[in-house]
Amino acid sequence: MTVYIDPPTWPGHGRLWSHLVSDVSYEELHAFAASIGCPPRAFERDHYDVPEARYADAVAAGAVEVGSKEIVRRLTAAGLRRRKHGYGTA
Repeated sequence: MTVYIDPPTWPGHGRLWSHLVSDVSYEELHAFAASIGCPPRAFERDHYDVPEARYADAVAAGAVEVGSKEIVRRLTAAGLRRRKHGYGTA
């Protein structure tokens, strides 16, 4: 099982956040997220939002650290990228 996490650089709700993704399946992602205590409400379209305070826990559990562009590249290549409604349409 390999999941990926980007650095906690995304601001929101007074904190910084990371994105946790799988390039294999959503099932793999959900299983990993549950194993580190991410609540289901943290899932958004194709990733989990992970607060900065939980970043080290995710890495210690086996999440591979990559940059934000690599997160998007891996999701897109795997066919798992789900864009926000209204984005990327002609």
